[in-house]
Amino acid sequence: MILAVDTSLGTAVALIDADGALRSEANTTDPLGHAEVIGDLLVQALDAAGPGEVTHVVAGMGPGPFTGLRIGIAAARTFALGRGVPVIAVPSHHAAALTALGTGSGPFAIVTDARRREVAITVFDGTDADGIPHVSADTVLVPAVEADAHLDGIRRIDVAALSAADLARVGARAHAAGRVLAGEEPLYLRHPDVVLPGAPKRVGL
Repeated sequence: MILAVDTSLGTAVALIDADGALRSEANTTDPLGHAEVIGDLLVQALDAAGPGEVTHVVAGMGPGPFTGLRIGIAAARTFALGRGVPVIAVPSHHAAALTALGTGSGPFAIVTDARRREVAITVFDGTDADGIPHVSADTVLVPAVEADAHLDGIRRIDVAALSAADLARVGARAHAAGRVLAGEEPLYLRHPDVVLPGAPKRVGL
């Protein structure tokens, strides 16, 4: 079985067979509280999947908020380390694109909330020879009010919840083709709000 974990939007967990058939999934659309629910969702999905060994773990790498992404990626890596299986990194928008395929023709844009009145946009156009959604324009961060102008007529698909099952399917296809879709660093698009303090001021005597 292949386990997928994503916290780029809500929190989503799923397990699929090697052929892509769904075994189980558990999720919440709440964009906050990832740390509070990720453990329970993993237990639910694993229990519902029934017997079988997890051979790979797919981690959704964003785009998404700094803290939320780190929780999901850490959970995926920790589970994989405990089971001694590899982690497959997949950009989260690829899962949304796979879900959206078949809803229309021609290029389309996956649009997700990036907070601070901004959206993250990736443009796709069909799939490649390996069945993986083809990126025709890399992910960018755009003010929400400027999104339509930026897309300039490209079909827009706003996504509020992500399918971990489709994330797993993209990861499985990438692994079968020997491809790497994402590096080890998450796709934050924006630096975290927390800033390290500067050196303390010297106080004269």
